[in-house]
Amino acid sequence: MAWNDGGNEKNNDPWGSRGDQGPPDLDEAFRKLQSQLAGLFGRRGGGGASSSGGGGTARRYFSILGLVILLGYVATGIYQIDQQERGVKFTLGKVARTSDGEFAPPVMPGLNFYFPLIQDVEVVNTTKLNTNHHESLMLTEDENIVDVSLDVQWLVRDPIKHVVAIRDPEDSLVQATESALRHVVGSSTLDSVVTEGRAEMGAAVQARLQERLDRYETGIYISKVNIDRSGPPPQVKDAFDDVQRAKEDESRYINEARAYAEEILPAARGNAERVVAEANAYRDQVVARSEGESQRFTKLLGEYQLAKRVTRDRLYIESMQSVLSKSAKVMVDVKGGNNMLYLPLDQLRRQGGADENSANQSAVDQAADEIMRAIERNTGTSRLRRDGR
Repeated sequence: MAWNDGGNEKNNDPWGSRGDQGPPDLDEAFRKLQSQLAGLFGRRGGGGASSSGGGGTARRYFSILGLVILLGYVATGIYQIDQQERGVKFTLGKVARTSDGEFAPPVMPGLNFYFPLIQDVEVVNTTKLNTNHHESLMLTEDENIVDVSLDVQWLVRDPIKHVVAIRDPEDSLVQATESALRHVVGSSTLDSVVTEGRAEMGAAVQARLQERLDRYETGIYISKVNIDRSGPPPQVKDAFDDVQRAKEDESRYINEARAYAEEILPAARGNAERVVAEANAYRDQVVARSEGESQRFTKLLGEYQLAKRVTRDRLYIESMQSVLSKSAKVMVDVKGGNNMLYLPLDQLRRQGGADENSANQSAVDQAADEIMRAIERNTGTSRLRRDGR
């Protein structure tokens, strides 16, 4: 039986005979609750009109309350995705798939809606460039320890795979970086890792790392791998620096030797070519002179066969003239005697100053002409005598 039935409110007080000493707020609350329940389930018998009016009010209250809850539910499910983001929607913990079994496309930027308590959305930034720093001690191919430090720059290319396919993609990135770096460094020598091979090593690590991340389906794209430092450990740095200085000295000495060789070899080649050219010229000169002499001898032979005596005398005179013209001393045969006259023409030419040289030269030339004429006369007389005999 309801608490508010009957006319005596005191006897129906749920707190007994305490009268007005009961808590009025709690009593009023229970009364309102009772009236709402009575209006909801309906009443039979007396007081039907009153319960009918209370039921209509309760239904209005519940309608308004349901509308407010529905609006709140709908408002809670509205969300916004920025331009640089993508959303991954889960329905009862699963990502929707297409008919061919692939994951459905991610939620695109803009206002979107999901059903709270049934669906959930995880937002992923696909344009943010993330950086992971990694450093470790590696063993090279020639069994040397090297300390390598690098930065891996990456971003999310496939948000669904990044969220769904693997539990911890960033940890997988760290492990894959370690594996790819060890493989590349273990296949290289210490010199290539420390000096000129750093750029090639970074490219090789990036390619191998991207291949492994694609195999793991992490949805990560490697933008760049930068080798910050690659060198020996601090414990052996001094010894390594000594080795590097020795290699630098070796390179310097080799460069100096090459420079000296490049300086000497062209000069030696030029001298060799000059000697060869001079030899060829001398050969051509000797050959030409020999050919000329042979042709001259052939012509003289023909003249000699025509007039043997005259040709023989002419050759003798030309030979004597050629020999005596190179000597500064003149010997004159005195006619009718056995004495020889010696004329020191070379001393006569050297005597006197600059003004006397011209006069002495003319006198010497005149004397020389007379002597030559005398020689020619004597030669002609001797020849006539021989012919007469």
